[in-house]
Amino acid sequence: MIPIKNLYYMLSYAFKVLKHKEYIKLGTEEFPNTPDLMAAILIKGISLQIKRGIAREYIPVLEPVSTLRGKIEIAESIRQQSLLKRQLICSYDFFSINGPMNRIIKSTVDILLKNDIGEERKKKLRKLMLFFSEVDSIDLKKVNWNIQYNRNNQHYRMLLFICYLVAKGLLQNKSGGNALLNDYLDEQTEAKLYEKFLLEYYRIEFPSLKVSSPQIPWQLESDSDEMLPKMQSDIMITNDRKYLIIDAKYYSEIFASRYSNNKLRSEHLYQIFAYVKNKDIELSRVGTTHEVAGMLLYAKTDEVEMPNCTYNMSGNKIMAKSLDLQCDFKDIEKQLDKIIEEEFGISR
Repeated sequence: MIPIKNLYYMLSYAFKVLKHKEYIKLGTEEFPNTPDLMAAILIKGISLQIKRGIAREYIPVLEPVSTLRGKIEIAESIRQQSLLKRQLICSYDFFSINGPMNRIIKSTVDILLKNDIGEERKKKLRKLMLFFSEVDSIDLKKVNWNIQYNRNNQHYRMLLFICYLVAKGLLQNKSGGNALLNDYLDEQTEAKLYEKFLLEYYRIEFPSLKVSSPQIPWQLESDSDEMLPKMQSDIMITNDRKYLIIDAKYYSEIFASRYSNNKLRSEHLYQIFAYVKNKDIELSRVGTTHEVAGMLLYAKTDEVEMPNCTYNMSGNKIMAKSLDLQCDFKDIEKQLDKIIEEEFGISR
């Protein structure tokens, strides 16, 4: 489990907006639990969004009208016999703040208000929700989180990720009462944040290196790859000569135990090996001088033994290491910086 203070720092890297002056004070506060941190971030973020202007979207509307508007739905008008009331069923788009993004925010705030956060934060959230009085609630369990962002709504990206973290921490008590937010994030959600944090940390702190998360193409003898899975890397770091592919792994149990001996999980090893070899062959085919290495970077667990090993596999270096997220954040930075120092010979 990620400590609350470190959770804030990780979110700050994952979303650079949290490093801006409006959020800086949050880094010095103490939060008693995760919901309190989420509420604090949302208060700042929603306040800023209100100043910018709450996003509006075109919402499809289908309703009976006395004056023609949009497209007449003849079949629906006949079915509802709206002509008897001198009306027609019309469909049109209405430019409204009652769009999916604002509905997600309002529903997330509703959940936090039922949770263990400070009364002062609850008061601020209720005050902010006055600006969302025309916004309906939504069932967060049915939300499609693959939201498309553009120039007009990119400021919502961080807010909706916080909402995502809150939604994934929901629990219904057995008596069917109010939804509560657990004081921890589930493993899948923490894994998503862990991966995004690593990517953005290296992007920000090592600008002299190229840091991305590209798909790696299969190096095939034929052109058809329809049945093959996509090789989506978590983090790829390069100086145009050396490439380091990092696969971020966040599991409660790192090893596959067999006969009381800890072994790296075969599927993890096969995955990083496939990434490295295919990238190596791709670069060889274009004739570049290069070196490709791979690393399984596990979030440290309570297990006694942690991976710290390096193998030379068919001409490529494959590593398995762990990152301690329980320590002071400065020590986390040192661990991450050490990887770059050892592999690229540079420091911040």
